[in-house]
Amino acid sequence: MKATAGTAARFLAVVAFVATVAGCGLPRPGPTKGEIFAGSVQREGDAFVVAVNDRVTRATAAIPALGFGAALEGAGQLGSDVINPGDVLGITIYENVEDGLLASAGQKVSLIDEVQVDGAGFIFVPYAGRLRAAGNTPEALRALITAKLDVQTPDPQVLVRRLAGDGSTVSVVGGVGAQGVYPIERPTRTLTAMLARAGGVIIPPETAVITLTRGGTQGRIWFQDLYERPRSDIALRNGDRILVQEDTRAFTVLGATGTQNRVPFETQVLSAVEALAIVGGLNSDFADPTGVFVFRTEPAEIANAVLGRDDLAGDQRFVYVLDLTEPLGMFLARDFVIRDQDLVYVTEAPYVAWQKMLAALTGVTGAAASIRSATDGGSGS
Repeated sequence: MKATAGTAARFLAVVAFVATVAGCGLPRPGPTKGEIFAGSVQREGDAFVVAVNDRVTRATAAIPALGFGAALEGAGQLGSDVINPGDVLGITIYENVEDGLLASAGQKVSLIDEVQVDGAGFIFVPYAGRLRAAGNTPEALRALITAKLDVQTPDPQVLVRRLAGDGSTVSVVGGVGAQGVYPIERPTRTLTAMLARAGGVIIPPETAVITLTRGGTQGRIWFQDLYERPRSDIALRNGDRILVQEDTRAFTVLGATGTQNRVPFETQVLSAVEALAIVGGLNSDFADPTGVFVFRTEPAEIANAVLGRDDLAGDQRFVYVLDLTEPLGMFLARDFVIRDQDLVYVTEAPYVAWQKMLAALTGVTGAAASIRSATDGGSGS
């Protein structure tokens, strides 16, 4: 009877200890599946907890589109012959007399090199005076200079050519081979041509984003879309600023996965399966494949579509649940799109908590036995 009573007492002590440990809480990477569900709106929480199905994947598949607006795409290419303020011109004048107005002694050819068009659009040519160049073609300016000189030297022959100057220029910075300021010339009047002139894109093309700023207008586009959508290869204008940078989107992963980190996107579109694969997948020793959660703030439009409602206004907190053990679980995870700033969290399997509890119990029991042994030894002495 005494042995039985002692055994019962020890059993009750173990039960009490387990309850105490459970009440104090064991180390873990985050909330349990039950705690997440307890925070749902359905249970008077502050987030909508939604199981992912085909309808949910369709409603949440919207990805912010990148592209240039109509103002940028509708601009025509600059005419290769129109002279603009700031352009640099080369002018050659042939005279039919030995002692001409402009030529050196014994020469019939005068070369006026690097004549810059001023901000008002004018140039100065000796004996022809101040002439409007901006808005004219080189041919029209040639005729104007010829007419001015014709009254002073017989039948002058004039050539006008535009040199690469600092009139119509764009700046190209970021992930290109050679950052700098480049003139808009005949071969570089479009965006892709100018990127090629700047040494090409040197960051991964799958995640390269091109930003073009023109005055108060700005547009962004994926680099690959420039070749898939020819209309987006827009014409350039003087003062355009082109920035090439890698995609800045990222998601965060926590819980029972191969790693816990903030992870940049590696492709334009990223699914839940791909996001898990990037971080090494589920931890086979700890992860609960029925507890893959995606935390996200949804705009009202998508929130109403997901829930089949029309009364929600403003941003809403959502927790999407993926159960990879279901027959279609992997397909749903493949089709569910991860978005910028998403938090992917994988809960631990239920048995892991028991393992930790037993480990804690074993450790404390062993420590108590050591103390009792030491105490008994001390009493015997």
